[in-house]
Amino acid sequence: MASAIPRLKRRTEFLKVAATGLKWATRGLILQLRRRNDENPPRIGFTVSKKVGNAVRRNRARRRLRAAVDRVLAEKGKTGRDYVLIGRFDTVDRPFDALVADLETALERIETAPPGRNRRGNRPKGK
Repeated sequence: MASAIPRLKRRTEFLKVAATGLKWATRGLILQLRRRNDENPPRIGFTVSKKVGNAVRRNRARRRLRAAVDRVLAEKGKTGRDYVLIGRFDTVDRPFDALVADLETALERIETAPPGRNRRGNRPKGK
């Protein structure tokens, strides 16, 4: 089933999200957030690096992240936001219910994080 949530596809869009420095890491994924100044629906991007494994493992991680987003983001995603989900090594082997719980936790916690701070309260590099 294709997600109705618009996607981030260009590298510049991913870089804008990363530049905000808002992120929350859980065991199964890393969530990055960019707050836009509009009322458009949330957009989502996915990335999984070669650290996760070979192409089969990376694609499986991406599919699992998309399935988790389809369950969670339609209800809990906020307008005017760009989200990037980064797959981790544990994304593939983590039970799906735990992966969904990781995403829900990250969405709740990242919204309360002040701009320009990461989950530990440190300034991002270069600021």
